[in-house]
Amino acid sequence: MTDTPIDRFAECIAPAGWQAVDFISDLHLQASEPDTFGAWLDYLQRPSSERADALFILGDLFEVWVGDDVLGARAHTSTDHAFWRACAQALRAYSDHAPVYFMAGNRDFLVGPAALDACGMQRLSDPSVLVLNGQRWLLSHGDALCLADTDYMRFRSQVRDPAWQHEFLAQPLPQREALARDLRAQSEARKRSTGKDPSLWADVDTSAARAWLRHANAPTLIHGHTHRPATHALGDGLQRVVLSDWDANAQPARAEVLRLDARGVHRLPLAR
Repeated sequence: MTDTPIDRFAECIAPAGWQAVDFISDLHLQASEPDTFGAWLDYLQRPSSERADALFILGDLFEVWVGDDVLGARAHTSTDHAFWRACAQALRAYSDHAPVYFMAGNRDFLVGPAALDACGMQRLSDPSVLVLNGQRWLLSHGDALCLADTDYMRFRSQVRDPAWQHEFLAQPLPQREALARDLRAQSEARKRSTGKDPSLWADVDTSAARAWLRHANAPTLIHGHTHRPATHALGDGLQRVVLSDWDANAQPARAEVLRLDARGVHRLPLAR
């Protein structure tokens, strides 16, 4: 549940037979947004001929995760228990045909070994380098690079601390759920204070992104978190590619997959 220090970037070496991989992030799945959940299921259940060789989830798959015990919770202790189990079952079914790699985001950093096993997912450190067909791609959720958001960076340091996580997970499930609701309310209040437009939120620090890329010996950083899908040239042949968030109720709806194959990276809008 912790990050990989910059001096020890993990590597994921793709098998020689892989031709294409998909990246998604920031779906923020929750029981109160069934249309986004449905769009995600449509993606997972596509014909095998349309699937990539692997799926990389780069954080915030879930709107919140308060502990792996939500998967076995009874209805009177967890209002969304059935929804979390449905998510796990869908991922497990997909992973029977293609590997699924999960990188924690700022909403689901408490996903632990039991949930990974139930979902059929493999943990991916943040950041990690994907080596595919002899090329290196740096992967991250992206929040660790938003250095200008000093309030969030302090909060992130606190909740990523193993002692804080141990203390939090030791609390009864209803208390954890109540605390998560309070934290989400505070987050929404902060967004309202700065405006709902993601372009007004703190972005990835260019100097830090360049430093990571040079250290990883990779020309391209792929990340989510900022909800601002775009490709940014960083100079010296370096770039960062930003994933879209998902919201099936937005106008227009957002449900985009980034695919990496022999042609490079390209976006696959998903229509429902």
